[in-house]
Amino acid sequence: MATQQGTPSSALRVLEEALGMGLSAAGNPEAVAAEGAYYLEQVTITEASEDDYEYEEIPDDNYSIPEGEEDLAKAVQMVQEQATDTQILEQKIVFSPKHTVPEAIEDFLCNFLIKMGMTRTLDCFQSEWYELIQKGITELRDGGIVPDVYTQNMLLENENKILKKDLKHYKQAADKAREDLLKAQKERDFHRMHHRRIVQEKSKLINDLKRLKLHYASYEPAIRVLHEKHQALLKQKMLTSLERDRAKGQISGLQETLKHMEIAHSYHAPEFRVVRIYEKENAPEGPTQKGLREAREQSKCKAKAKVNTKDSEFPTHMQPDPNLGLNKEGLCPAKFDYKLNNIFRLHELSVSCIVMHPHKDLLVSCGEDRVWKMVGLPKGNVLLTGLGHTDWLSNCCFHPSGDKLATSSGDTTVKLWDLSKGNCILTFEGHTHAVWSCTWHSCGDFVASSSLDTTSKIWDVNSERCRYTLYGHTDSVNSVEFFPYSNTLLTGSADKSLSIWDARTGKCEQSLYGHMHSINDATFTPRGHMIASCDACGVVKLWDFRKLLPMVSIDVGPSPGNEVTFDSSGRVLAQASGNGVIHLLDLKSGQIHKLMGHESEAHTVIFSHDGETLFSGGSDGTVRTWS
Repeated sequence: MATQQGTPSSALRVLEEALGMGLSAAGNPEAVAAEGAYYLEQVTITEASEDDYEYEEIPDDNYSIPEGEEDLAKAVQMVQEQATDTQILEQKIVFSPKHTVPEAIEDFLCNFLIKMGMTRTLDCFQSEWYELIQKGITELRDGGIVPDVYTQNMLLENENKILKKDLKHYKQAADKAREDLLKAQKERDFHRMHHRRIVQEKSKLINDLKRLKLHYASYEPAIRVLHEKHQALLKQKMLTSLERDRAKGQISGLQETLKHMEIAHSYHAPEFRVVRIYEKENAPEGPTQKGLREAREQSKCKAKAKVNTKDSEFPTHMQPDPNLGLNKEGLCPAKFDYKLNNIFRLHELSVSCIVMHPHKDLLVSCGEDRVWKMVGLPKGNVLLTGLGHTDWLSNCCFHPSGDKLATSSGDTTVKLWDLSKGNCILTFEGHTHAVWSCTWHSCGDFVASSSLDTTSKIWDVNSERCRYTLYGHTDSVNSVEFFPYSNTLLTGSADKSLSIWDARTGKCEQSLYGHMHSINDATFTPRGHMIASCDACGVVKLWDFRKLLPMVSIDVGPSPGNEVTFDSSGRVLAQASGNGVIHLLDLKSGQIHKLMGHESEAHTVIFSHDGETLFSGGSDGTVRTWS
């Protein structure tokens, strides 16, 4: 390396580096420009004169003694440092500067070879380069300095490479975004098309619904006309059946008259009448003639049967009903605040019927487990159990004296039980389908039953046979009951009608229409002046039995009403509902009270004789007491 001799500035720079004062300036040119360049001037210090003491100030503040700190030790130290600097300058020792050249050709080439990984070339270059420098053939200033533009170009090239990499990455990202965009556009177009198709289908369905509504609306007038025709035909059918029954009654009366005439008079007239009947039978007969002929044959069969059997006679003069003269409404006021008191689990399956003993505190329940049980009150202990039916029990009824029990079953039979012995004493067979209900006549010699086969039958207990079969209903006959202390029978049917029959003749006297659904149960008040009925939609109707006209209709549905019963005063009507609620209707005020306690369907309900207790049976096999 060449040294710069004879230049005071170079010598000063070397001195600064030796003292460590130029390091910060060489390393940070901006600091040099801000604070100014510091250099040491050559001074000569003379020995002190005894006569006069003179000195020159150093213009550089860094080498002056600060004010307030003038002491002898520091002054001596400064003088020694200045002397040392003077000696160094006199010896002309120059230290090689470290940062005199920003970057020479040598450093550039070395850095280039290192960067390219050319180590062997680097070794050869350094050996030859420094050899030339030692020989003095090559000087650094001859090579010059690598301009900053080249360095900047290299930096720019590196940045350009980095930017190209980023550009490639961004291109890939853009291509991926473009693919995602195309995919999203395709999905958007698909969903648009799907939405349009759905809108079209919706519009089509709306139009179809409108057309169907118009089409169905056109049916309403025709349905209304057909319904009116149906009602008219039902009325005509009812009138025809009444005329038929009346004609049968007249024929029976004529036949009885003819029989008496045959006994009292000659046989000429009867023979003449028989010839005319034969002539009519040979001719084509219509429905009326056929009905008349069947009635004659039935009366002849009954006349023959009476000769060989001991039939019971229906009482002609019934004793008056004791409930008619007893006003229990004033003696015991109606009760509605019943609370659940006890639960008796008597059956494994549903309880279908509960009846109270006419004179004792006994209760009989029958269920779908083919068993009836007699229970003592109020403890609920089982006193008697009846087994004999081969299918579920539907109803039961006490004999007026309380010593016998009648039960009806799904096995198409009606059985009579002797309660003193607990065994079956008689079985009536004749129905072709399940028997729904049974009831005793107040005289105790007859039992009436109603069946799914659309008929009701009147059984004679003494002759042990069916006395009459009551035809007239067109659907299942669900309930049957004798009017208290009379020969009148009431039936309720699934054909939505009530019928009143004369038990002595087996003829329908009157039919009551008004229910819109199947009638499940019907009963008389204790005084007998009203009829209550309930149907499969929970509608309860009250009928005036004297006028045979409807009085009031009460809807407590939509759950079906399974059974209705009056209390002993005749003021409260209880209904067992299909939703498990017992409805109590106050017939004076019209208010409805509800008893909530059954967890499932309530099938039957009955009052105690004094009206203080209410019993209900449900589909869970329990009997619940309310008091």
